[in-house]
Amino acid sequence: MKAIKVMATINEQGQLTLDSPLMTDQNSRVEVIVLIPETTEINEDEQTKEVILEDFRQAWHEAMTGKTIPVAQLWEGLDDV
Repeated sequence: MKAIKVMATINEQGQLTLDSPLMTDQNSRVEVIVLIPETTEINEDEQTKEVILEDFRQAWHEAMTGKTIPVAQLWEGLDDV
């Protein structure tokens, strides 16, 4: 099973609206785990410690399993911006 992290909003009917579309196979079933912060006020510009740690864990996993790209490739196309 592959994990994809996305942000979403819960509307008045309790339905999720993703901030951006998922780039994966269409018409496939998925398992959804919803993490709701315990604080009522969320500052989306400030990352929580949990978010930072989860991002680090994901990056570490990718590095340890060889799912990385060369640094030089990161800069490709940025000269045009």
